[in-house]
Amino acid sequence: MESMAITKQKKPHVVFIPYPAQSHIKCMLKLARLLHHKGLNITFINTQSNHKHLVKSGGTSGWLEGASGFQFKTVPDGFPDPTSDDEADQHDQSFVKLWTYLETNFFDSFLDLVGGLETPITCIVCDGFMTYTNMVHAAEKLRLPIILFWTVAACGFMGVYQIKVLMEKGLVPLKDESYLTNGFLETEIDWIPGMNGIRLKDLPEFTRATKPTDPRIQAADSVSHMIIHTFVELESDLIKELKSMFPNLYTIGPLQLLLNQITENQTDNLSFNGYSLRTEEPECLNWLESKQPNTVIYVNFGSLAVMSLQDLLEFGWGLVNSDHEFLWIVRTDLVNGEPAVLPQELEIAIKRKGFVGRWCSQEEVLNHRSVGGFLTHGGWGSVIESLSSGVPMACWPFLGDQGTNCRQMCKEWGVGIEIGRSVKRDEVEKVVRVLMAGEEGGKMRKKAMEWKKMAETATRHGGSSSSEMDKLTDVLKTVCFNY
Repeated sequence: MESMAITKQKKPHVVFIPYPAQSHIKCMLKLARLLHHKGLNITFINTQSNHKHLVKSGGTSGWLEGASGFQFKTVPDGFPDPTSDDEADQHDQSFVKLWTYLETNFFDSFLDLVGGLETPITCIVCDGFMTYTNMVHAAEKLRLPIILFWTVAACGFMGVYQIKVLMEKGLVPLKDESYLTNGFLETEIDWIPGMNGIRLKDLPEFTRATKPTDPRIQAADSVSHMIIHTFVELESDLIKELKSMFPNLYTIGPLQLLLNQITENQTDNLSFNGYSLRTEEPECLNWLESKQPNTVIYVNFGSLAVMSLQDLLEFGWGLVNSDHEFLWIVRTDLVNGEPAVLPQELEIAIKRKGFVGRWCSQEEVLNHRSVGGFLTHGGWGSVIESLSSGVPMACWPFLGDQGTNCRQMCKEWGVGIEIGRSVKRDEVEKVVRVLMAGEEGGKMRKKAMEWKKMAETATRHGGSSSSEMDKLTDVLKTVCFNY
């Protein structure tokens, strides 16, 4: 009994700090689940509102609820208790308010929370985008190692990291707003390995007005270990360059395929579920069941993108006019500043070929035999899930790394086609037809299946991502524990 108690006491205890957005939480929960399966104790920190939405949607049921060595803890986020049954009550709508509140309050809340944990922490795994809350300093104060997890592609991380080089070359910050329209953003950048010929406009838009003290850059330069959610075969040149800059860098994607390795013998695949802040509607999957293979285009712009009502109508009529069947996710808060209400004429037209839902289990949809294409905002979570499913994409980038992802999927990976920022129904119709039935779409579908096979190989035992996951686990069990 005494030896068992000692073993239990020495078990590594990792605290996860996700950026409080759907895709970031989902990605970090998957890594947390993998590490828990490998024998680590996990404490996962959500904001209070996010955690209540996770519980409401069933995200803590099954594999999480009551799991030994896995616990959730919450910190305040400045929002009143969510009491509405309307999904639009989620604070995705007030993200600026949340960002500001956490910038001021998260540091102290985190230290108070850690001080009350029964089991000592051995390491912090922090979302790279949460470093603006001064988490590197918190780790120093607690005398704990910290590992940054960038829940983006290597190209997305490099886009952020290149801020200082862009500044040294005088490309950013932009002198004034005229630079947004005078063609300056078309400037090609030729010094980033694996991203040759990328344009300034393809890099995250916040790089254009950034400050030299951007905390994300400082954090990357001040930690010894980092994780990126990608796989070597997809971004080999870029990863090679990054590993020369950051020797202790682990590429561990796609996480879903790593999870599949530990659930392949289960009769029900719980690994797809338990990560959503919104209620997933089973009707979406039920509708797909009656459709032929590769005939449906799935349309979802993620949890944060917003558009004008006119853009919504242009997308709707473009989908209808394409004459292809489609599953369209229209969040109640998708339209900026007003309800996402479709006119009756469009609703009637949609019923001929389409199905509109408010949220769904995206990975189950992408893996469904009837889905042959994905119209997406290009968030990395959506892109890597589509690659894992062998589904080509049409991309309408909205913010952050989405323009970078879009450029890479179209120019480097051969699986995507871009839709212009100013939405026109004729262009939407044309792009959908190209993706679903054209010769170019067929080539993209073939390439997407090739990436799927490479991703599966990378995540099997002995594959690149599987091996990197083993290295990360060893670090968390040994190096970090003896920090």
